Amino acid sequence: MSIDSSKNLVGQPIFKQIINIIPKDKFAKLVIDLQADKYYKSFYSYDQLITMLFGIFSRCDSMGEVCDSMRALGGKLNFLGMDISPAKSTVGDALRDRDESLFRLFYFVLIDHFSQYLSVSRTKMYHKEGVKFDKFYALDSTTISLFSDIMKGVGRNPKGDGKKKGGLKVHMLTDVNADTPVFVKITDAKTHDKNFLQYLNLPKGSMAVFDKAYNFYHQFFKWTEDGVNFVCRLKDNAKYEVLGDALYKRELKDGEFGVYKVEHIHMKHEISLYLRLVFYKDEQGRLYKFITNNWEITPSEVALIYKHRWSIETTTAETETKLPAYIFLF
Repeated sequence: MSIDSSKNLVGQPIFKQIINIIPKDKFAKLVIDLQADKYYKSFYSYDQLITMLFGIFSRCDSMGEVCDSMRALGGKLNFLGMDISPAKSTVGDALRDRDESLFRLFYFVLIDHFSQYLSVSRTKMYHKEGVKFDKFYALDSTTISLFSDIMKGVGRNPKGDGKKKGGLKVHMLTDVNADTPVFVKITDAKTHDKNFLQYLNLPKGSMAVFDKAYNFYHQFFKWTEDGVNFVCRLKDNAKYEVLGDALYKRELKDGEFGVYKVEHIHMKHEISLYLRLVFYKDEQGRLYKFITNNWEITPSEVALIYKHRWSIETTTAETETKLPAYIFLF
């Protein structure tokens, strides 16, 4: 009696269920509009989309790992609508030659398609505590280190015999309410964070929160004139003048935390910028200085808005655990 080596899979793999919710008709329309498959006889745009999503969900570190992982699944790729795993060279050619705008535009199609399902739990929490901004954005950046022989033209010469290092910096604007990125720009690692602000076109009445690395007073002045609100930390070496007595002040007892002082300040720069400076002590005893051009929200709300930026960093760190590819297929 021979051993039955066949595998009877019940139901659909998790990754297949994820693929099923993609609006394929909208992707196909983009492919036609951009003529993304015009010069391809195999490995069409949809195949590339599935391959890249597989790599993202399985946390693969290289295209070789993506293709090897898919090849290891053998005949099970039919669940993804593919006959065989693509060769690494085939995927590499597509990544180099196919216009990236197809996938960039499809990302925003997905945001619009699933907008009614995006998480609003955080919005409700902030509204409950008094922060009422329907257009609420957070800015942050991440540096990706690379040796300059891999990424030409970036980095600087180190002292001694150290290897010249380069890198990339990914600047991201995130919609807090939807918990989704809405704008990304990649620069070399040495580009200062504040230069990213010039590429943003924030709507009137919106709130933006970011760290002190983005301090750019000319942009703050322009936003104030355009009705765009912001909250950020004040740089340690910032020069400003305190106008009048403190707007609010209290002594915090041992173990207490919260806002302990608020001042009206004038930034001493080429432009005339009047801001509110909020002094805050957190639960761990750390002291912060927040500046904002909004005079309607309470000082506690200023701290609450900035506190959300920490929650984004925490969420990012918690999702960096690498998961094997087969988890998403069985």
